[in-house]
Amino acid sequence: MKALARANKVRTDRAQLKRDLKAKKKFIYNILLEPPDYVETMKVFDLILASPKYGRIKTNKILQQCRISPSKTVGGLSQRQRTELVSMLR
Repeated sequence: MKALARANKVRTDRAQLKRDLKAKKKFIYNILLEPPDYVETMKVFDLILASPKYGRIKTNKILQQCRISPSKTVGGLSQRQRTELVSMLR
């Protein structure tokens, strides 16, 4: 039951984050530099896709240029990948 409650909390927090990104209340580069706990296991592709102005094609191009796999999680990014990605998104 604890795991189910935690999973529900993570889903609701991520949904709120996506709404905040769309409304420009939060910025993706701040989230990538200091990711909250509930974002650590989120795929980088999904996080970028939730931001305004980034569709599937643009997101794939950015990830290719930064040499990041689309299945990579935010918590699994190296420092080099993180800083390169943030500079591309600014």
